[in-house]
Amino acid sequence: MSERPPASRTESGSTVLICDDDPSLVRALGISLHARGYDVLVARTGEECLDLVTHRHPDVVLLDLGLPGIDGLEVIRGVRGWSSVPIIVLSARHQSVSKVDALDAGADDYVTKPFGMDELLARLRAALRRTGGDVEAPRVETEAFTIDLVEMRVTRHGSDVHLTPKEWEIVEILVRNPGRLVSQQQLLHDVWGPGYDTETEYLRVLMARVRRKLEDDPSRPRHFRTEPGMGYRFEP
Repeated sequence: MSERPPASRTESGSTVLICDDDPSLVRALGISLHARGYDVLVARTGEECLDLVTHRHPDVVLLDLGLPGIDGLEVIRGVRGWSSVPIIVLSARHQSVSKVDALDAGADDYVTKPFGMDELLARLRAALRRTGGDVEAPRVETEAFTIDLVEMRVTRHGSDVHLTPKEWEIVEILVRNPGRLVSQQQLLHDVWGPGYDTETEYLRVLMARVRRKLEDDPSRPRHFRTEPGMGYRFEP
């Protein structure tokens, strides 16, 4: 094997499991990840993926949905039965139902093929940061606002911001999952309860209010981002 170039301390040593039956994609991903100091495992079927997760304990899984044998959704459900390893879905399926199903099954993020390597690497780093073992920060600070999760207090440019109970709930869920795509169904269930899974207009209105209160430019939000048809993401 050729010598790897230097990698950052944050990335070096983490193990990535690529589960995809496209040899050219697997090869390209493997080269890019090795070059940045990641260790790489490869599975080409759902069964192989489950076996490697069980016995090799990767730090993150890159998973295609359209696999031979057990499909990607069943792999996610199988892994989530006992493991919280981050799962980033890679799929050419553009239908929002596939994305939503993957997120609801327990995937942490979703990238549609074809994707840019820089975007994938950013999602990968975010997933690894969330499982890095650090104690959750009680305060989230941006250039515009600060959220104190312990005091349940929000300030914007030094002034207190009043959030309604439901506004606070949705903000808290998103900021506790920085960089992670949280599905519409999960937010509706967690904020409003069972039976509201299709009331997406509730979310749209609530997020618009949150952005007006916290974002410097609510029409072009930097922190509370929408993934159309899928859910929302908080970017610190």
